[in-house]
Amino acid sequence: MPDTSSHPLEEPGVSSRFIEPCILVIYGATGDLTARKLIPAIYNLAREGQLPTQFACVGFARREKTNEQFRAEMKQAVSSFSRVKPLDEALWKNFEENLYYHRSEFHEEEGYQRLKNLLTELDGKLGTKGNRVFYLSTQPSFFPLICEKMQKTELIYDANKTQDKWSRIIIEKPFGHDLDSAKALQKELLRFLKEEQIYRIDHYLGKETVQNILVFRFANALFESVWNNRYIDHVQITVAEDIGIGTRGAFWEEAGMLRDIVQNHMMQLLSLVAMEPPVSLAADSIHDEKVKVLQAIRPFQDADFEHSCIRGQYAPGYINGEPAVGYRQEKNVSPESNVETYAALRLFIDNWRWSGVPFYLRGGKRLPKRATEIAVVFKDPPGVLFQQQNKRNEPNVLSLRIQPNEGTGLKINCKVPGPSSPIQPVKMDFRYGSYFGMSPPEAYERLIQDCILGDNTLFARQDEVFNSWRLLTPLINYWLTNKKTDFPNYQSGTWGPKSADEMLERDKRKWRLI
Repeated sequence: MPDTSSHPLEEPGVSSRFIEPCILVIYGATGDLTARKLIPAIYNLAREGQLPTQFACVGFARREKTNEQFRAEMKQAVSSFSRVKPLDEALWKNFEENLYYHRSEFHEEEGYQRLKNLLTELDGKLGTKGNRVFYLSTQPSFFPLICEKMQKTELIYDANKTQDKWSRIIIEKPFGHDLDSAKALQKELLRFLKEEQIYRIDHYLGKETVQNILVFRFANALFESVWNNRYIDHVQITVAEDIGIGTRGAFWEEAGMLRDIVQNHMMQLLSLVAMEPPVSLAADSIHDEKVKVLQAIRPFQDADFEHSCIRGQYAPGYINGEPAVGYRQEKNVSPESNVETYAALRLFIDNWRWSGVPFYLRGGKRLPKRATEIAVVFKDPPGVLFQQQNKRNEPNVLSLRIQPNEGTGLKINCKVPGPSSPIQPVKMDFRYGSYFGMSPPEAYERLIQDCILGDNTLFARQDEVFNSWRLLTPLINYWLTNKKTDFPNYQSGTWGPKSADEMLERDKRKWRLI
């Protein structure tokens, strides 16, 4: 079994963990995710010596294609999308020798048998010892079918019976579309796999800035000592994108912002910000504390559906001076669609640390800029010192920037030089790229490597997924049965519907200007 005694959060530099030989199989290898994210991530792992020396990658898809064609396409993808440019030709030559393509339909059992023969051949050629990672980059409806076919052809192993080799499966979101479907999918997968073989990927957890939340909190007594309702007024979590839904119209019509962004990315960020210190850095210890946060979130009441749960849909407008069409004019979108492209929620965590502190979440498409940020807004100091003509000073704000310009900012109040002594907010700023002289690795690089290592710390456990769905499923059902009559209700290039601003105004607060 892999040596995971050295934990990723304990090693900010190059990993020294032992990486066992293996083959990575990507189902849906002709899709956009493979070209834009997966193959560039694998290439960069190879470039930095973070892959096992005995390694191969096999693309599995339904289109007719030769190894040479697949390699040429992936070379173009790496040249276009790798975080490190230009492509190293010598390294690519060595890399592509272990890059293969396998054509088959997902329902075709004979195709899985041929895949098994190919993998066995590669085991003998490369010494990969039968170890397997299967990446399901397909529509979720194919997950049970693919797992069933792999079990029948013995591509995946019984974890209780096989000790000398291992098989693991990475599953892309969404994991279900509500609580019942998530439970049903989990039940299906457990027919073929053990829970410890399932790696539910949320690429936000692979971002260096997200991993640093735990280090920031628990390795700095300065911040952890004020991380509670005595000092914190509220928390804002923003996931903003300036792009629309692009070519994903058919998918978005089934998903929407609540399912695609809030249920996974934003709930993961919230749980990391709000969790208690784990007893250790073991994966289960961290997962246990995250689950406690999700379980402590106050369920929505009927009145919350209108006043604390805001939805929006973008209309035509302008992004960076360029015209942008509305959601209902996008390809494969109904001209009368009621699907949300914006969601804002007010949540409360009913536990000792966070009692009474609102957490405001907002995520949207076609907003003015691309930015993901966690802002911790502190309470005003007591007393009336330094108040200027009954005007309150700006509150202290700690901002954790997930993307872009990854880093941390702290806004404090400071005296402006001169005899009049006005007070002005100033910002102390730390940026990863400026300080460390390098861009952080892509999230998929860390997550693929961790799956090979058998470390599921940065993946979602089943009870995390279930508790997130348990909170949001009543809201999803309410939105499905109560159509909005004012859609679209915000222009492309603005910060969302007016009702989202009003939600904070009722609490005498306002959204941060990002």
